[in-house]
Amino acid sequence: MNNNHRYCVIMCGGIGSRFWPYSRTTLPKQFIDFLGTGRSLLQMSYDRILPIVDKENIIILTNEQYADKVREQLPELADSQLLLEPARRNTAPCIAWAAHHIAALDPEASIIVTPSDHLITREAEFERCVREGFEFVESHDALLTLGILPTRPETGYGYIQVGEAVENDFHKVKTFTEKPDLELAQTFIRTGEFFWNSGIFLWQARSIIKALAQYAPDIDAIFEAGKDAFGTAREHEFIAAAFPSCMSISIDYAVMERADNVYVETVTFGWNDLGTWSALYDMSPKNRDGNVTQLCQVLAYNATGNIFAVKNDKLIVVDGLNDYIIADSGDVLLICPKSREQRIKQMVNDAKVNFGDKYL
Repeated sequence: MNNNHRYCVIMCGGIGSRFWPYSRTTLPKQFIDFLGTGRSLLQMSYDRILPIVDKENIIILTNEQYADKVREQLPELADSQLLLEPARRNTAPCIAWAAHHIAALDPEASIIVTPSDHLITREAEFERCVREGFEFVESHDALLTLGILPTRPETGYGYIQVGEAVENDFHKVKTFTEKPDLELAQTFIRTGEFFWNSGIFLWQARSIIKALAQYAPDIDAIFEAGKDAFGTAREHEFIAAAFPSCMSISIDYAVMERADNVYVETVTFGWNDLGTWSALYDMSPKNRDGNVTQLCQVLAYNATGNIFAVKNDKLIVVDGLNDYIIADSGDVLLICPKSREQRIKQMVNDAKVNFGDKYL
């Protein structure tokens, strides 16, 4: 298949609540330069895909409230390359919309769907794997996900168990498991059969549309009913009316865990979904005491294993603090043990209950 039939959908509509208070509703983590490179996570995702997919075939799928932020960070894209959700409905409706939109433009399209907030360090290897992934889905009626070789028994990721090999690094998927406990994650690592679920997918537009029709018919029917509007001036009007009625469900639950033509490409490029403060800590350079500082000055005494993230010129002085997150952003200061960061989403919910949207 000619490369100009290859498309990329970058999903960047999330709020990133596990990175609160740095990631806020008005400025989610995908728009932040966490690593001090001068490029946000979204911009890095865009840069990474440019050698593989023509610029004109890159589509950004985000919430309509972030349209101006996307235009500011990626001014080279046309407005027609932005799909703006009128409501948050998880990944299955988003992917259904993108697939129908692209199929209306190019019935022969193959698509990579990727989140906007991942960090990938071996980009040449990423490019090789994605090109091979495109070749696989273009010659098979396949729904392909990229499985990352795990480096530790991580409890915050989903896992894919590989089945029979079909060619080179491509396998049938045997099972999916969401965020196992530590004991089960350790078992997964020992077997050598399990890979982290990256949330990066490849397929032909026709293949994912067929799968949605079979396994998520309520969602697919909404977009099928408006198929004549896709690729025309009426598309936005149709989406504004129809999209909020979609069920909120992930593509994993809606399709990938149910379909019988799901495959995994096992890959080894450096990957981190930067979903948590601990993930950012792991990927960041550390001083001799194992502390990480983000955009701030710190005096630390008898303090190790901490991450300090402060957005102003405030000097941080600590004594006797070990393995903590200290994050200060505007009107919110978070101090939390790294071992308990899974509670941050609950903290965000509690802040909403007690104070409305003021601190979100």
